[in-house]
Amino acid sequence: MIPAGFEYHRPGDVASAISILQEYGDEARVVAGGHSLIPMMKLRMAEMGHLIDLQAIDELKGIEIGAETVSLGAMVTQHELITHDGLASAIPLIREAALQIADPQVRYMGTVGGNVANGDPGNDMPGLMQCLNATFELSGPDGNRSVAAREFYEAAYFTAREDEEILTRISVPVPDAGVGQAYEKQKRKIGDYATAAAAVMVGNGTASVAMTNLADTPIWSEAASTALAAGDVDGCVAAMLDAIDPVADNRGPVEFKKHVAAVMLRRAIDRAQSRAA
Repeated sequence: MIPAGFEYHRPGDVASAISILQEYGDEARVVAGGHSLIPMMKLRMAEMGHLIDLQAIDELKGIEIGAETVSLGAMVTQHELITHDGLASAIPLIREAALQIADPQVRYMGTVGGNVANGDPGNDMPGLMQCLNATFELSGPDGNRSVAAREFYEAAYFTAREDEEILTRISVPVPDAGVGQAYEKQKRKIGDYATAAAAVMVGNGTASVAMTNLADTPIWSEAASTALAAGDVDGCVAAMLDAIDPVADNRGPVEFKKHVAAVMLRRAIDRAQSRAA
């Protein structure tokens, strides 16, 4: 189908983009890679009078590798996450997850900011960023603020981002040496959302565990992470199964999803532990 008519804006900086959001209010939406919003507009499930394309804003691009923190511009593509050698060395978990998102054509345009910002519970990066304890940087009319990934998601498609704010960068702590990392994902076919996916970091007496598409938000479980840090794999899996809340859909009934969740989590734990020094 063809979307309803809209006015196209291509600002050159964040301040201009925010100004357009303020001017047109509910009629305006920002678009990064466009893989979420444009299909909805084509199906007439969303009608926007004004689209604000962020592609020309250089300050939203780039990957910066620091000794303790990695900074990802919101407009960094999944392809760039995969091909950046410095990022693969500092946080290999990000590359491993990005390789499992959709297909190469999508990854050339799909952005990390778009993946985390719209609150889709099926997206891979939100749970991953919770596992990594990332922080999202937001810019709006009242200035800049930071929100922890673990506090960002409120419900399906509802986040802590205000309507006139733009997610600009993602800051990710670099895991200590000796921490094993793994991402496991089960899906019906290439390009599909996960039936269940697990992100795991473990080593040096610490652990972090998050899962994707098993509730209306990504799930990071403190109880599961604490159990794994203590070496209790069964306790970790049990705690995560208590934390998730899957619903039956075309990917299967609830009990099947819980079974797949446990399998993915155990696989991710096994691989992460094998990679820990």
